[in-house]
Amino acid sequence: MNNRQFTFTRLRYHSGDWDTDQRMPSNILNSLIEYTTIPVNLQEKVIDLSSEDIFQYPFCYLSGHKLVQFDKQEAANFKTYIQNGGFVFADDCNHDIDGLFAKSFETQMQVLFGAGALKKIKNDHPLYRSFFKFEKGPPNTVFELNGWGDDLVHDYLKAIEINGRIGVLYSNKDYGCEWDYDFRNKRFLSEDNTKFGVNIIVYALQA
Repeated sequence: MNNRQFTFTRLRYHSGDWDTDQRMPSNILNSLIEYTTIPVNLQEKVIDLSSEDIFQYPFCYLSGHKLVQFDKQEAANFKTYIQNGGFVFADDCNHDIDGLFAKSFETQMQVLFGAGALKKIKNDHPLYRSFFKFEKGPPNTVFELNGWGDDLVHDYLKAIEINGRIGVLYSNKDYGCEWDYDFRNKRFLSEDNTKFGVNIIVYALQA
């Protein structure tokens, strides 16, 4: 895997809608430049999950609202990528534990890694202090607080861990939509809500 320059890599899968929250990657990349010394590729890269190119990148993002149903090659690549040290941040744009994305993605993880592999992670997990400190675990999103989706505030994230490190980080909190704005508008926020995105990427690159 190429670690010389961080590239925000989005996974394109044949089912569902993979191309969500299109301003989010540039917003997160701006935060990496602002807060860290990580060398950054300014262009998001979209890679087919079925492509061997996935193995060149240590971090990948997967999102959507609809069905997640990997074909044979996509499933094989996803499993091999995770088992070989890759990191996937999967974000449910429905922010709904009973929605189509949530149910189908969790089913895919059971098929690939076994029942019970996807588990809630504790709020004192190293993820929450990999760069900024989040004493209460995952920060809330405005979508949860507005009562959209399943009308719940999820006080946890889930993960699949391989040899003591997160390989798949899974969120029902819809961080993609939370961070989907022009990075120049962050100056209007009382607190930069992309800081947790920095934690995710720093953890992924350190793990």
